[in-house]
Amino acid sequence: MSDDNARSTDDAGKAGPAKGPEDSGDNADNGSSGNGHGGSTGSTGSTGNAGEATHAENGRPDDGAPPDGDADTDDGAPELTGRQRLVAAVWPPRVTRAQLTVAVLLFVLGLGLAIQVRSTSEGGPLRGARQEDLVRILDELDDRSARLQGEKQRLEGQQRELENSSDQAEEARKQTQQKARQLGVLAGTVGAEGPGLHITVRDPGGAVEADMLLDTIQELRAAGAEAIEVNNVRVVASSYLQGATDVRIDGHAVSPPYRFEVIGEPKDLEPALNIPGGVVQTLEKEQAAVEVSRSEKITVDALRSTKRPDYARSSQ
Repeated sequence: MSDDNARSTDDAGKAGPAKGPEDSGDNADNGSSGNGHGGSTGSTGSTGNAGEATHAENGRPDDGAPPDGDADTDDGAPELTGRQRLVAAVWPPRVTRAQLTVAVLLFVLGLGLAIQVRSTSEGGPLRGARQEDLVRILDELDDRSARLQGEKQRLEGQQRELENSSDQAEEARKQTQQKARQLGVLAGTVGAEGPGLHITVRDPGGAVEADMLLDTIQELRAAGAEAIEVNNVRVVASSYLQGATDVRIDGHAVSPPYRFEVIGEPKDLEPALNIPGGVVQTLEKEQAAVEVSRSEKITVDALRSTKRPDYARSSQ
């Protein structure tokens, strides 16, 4: 009897997971059967417990326990792995305007750095050149530098020559102008001023003739007179005097008193006039009065027109 009840209980335990609610009815029936049979109920109960233990060891759910699918549904979503949580945190992305701006700036900065690094790493055309080629190029550069240095020195020398020639030309021009003024003074074409003598010859009796005035002019020239003017007539090397009582200088009539304006060194001119038997004594013998005075500024402003020579030409 006990073996039959155990087999029936075991069969009921195996059919339990498939039937569900019907198991409860069977268990109730078994309970009632146990109650009707007395001590055999306890045996049946123990046999049932042994069957449940057997089901538990086989990994099958106990009576009344829900299936695995239902347990997952009651506990919620399955636990996520670390990678799944990371992906869930960053995707879908939640980008703000500030983040987008920073991302664009970083992209541009990275692009610029990449371009610069690339251009720096590429180097020049000599990066892959051989050592012999580099030495040859260096020698050529040295030769070119030497040629340029020589050209520089040559040009600097030309510059100095031009500056010197320019200075010389300027100095020559100044000397030419000064010489022209000096010749103009001697030729009577330009005015002159400087230290000299005032000479006045008074001839109340009209005894002074042209040759006496000419001797006076010659004596002054011999003493170093540079410019002479007589009664507003410029006296030069080509001047001539004529007449006895009506004296003319270069065709211009002059009358007493004869006023001489003479430029030269006064201390040389005055003694030349006053030497014994000189001009002053000769004029005084003719009853003429001679007055001589020194001055630091004598002006000779009477001019002569320039006369072009008919035959003489410059040899330079």
